[in-house]
Amino acid sequence: MSWAVEEWKEGLSPRVLQKILELESQVDKLKKERQQRQFQLESLEAALQKQKQKVENEKNEAATLKRENQSLMELCDNLEKAKQKISHDLQIKESQVNIQSGQLNSSKKDIERLEQELKR
Repeated sequence: MSWAVEEWKEGLSPRVLQKILELESQVDKLKKERQQRQFQLESLEAALQKQKQKVENEKNEAATLKRENQSLMELCDNLEKAKQKISHDLQIKESQVNIQSGQLNSSKKDIERLEQELKR
């Protein structure tokens, strides 16, 4: 079949044949270059997609961490409020213990006084 492709070149001058050979060589060279560039383009597109996926994953992870951080901040706030309430309750109970302790001491003194009066 290649003889049919070459048949149209019969009868052309050597100079024209040389130019045709140069042009065919240039076409082959350009085809190879085009294939290489196409491969490079596909490789770059694949790398770009990979980077886009990586960015998307990072965004998702950042959003997850942000939600988790917000949840932990709310938990800390709730724990701080509970701590403050417990601290307040403790102060009240300590105050009550001090009052009752004072009453106990007062009662002891009254008992001692009454015992002294009874002895007399």
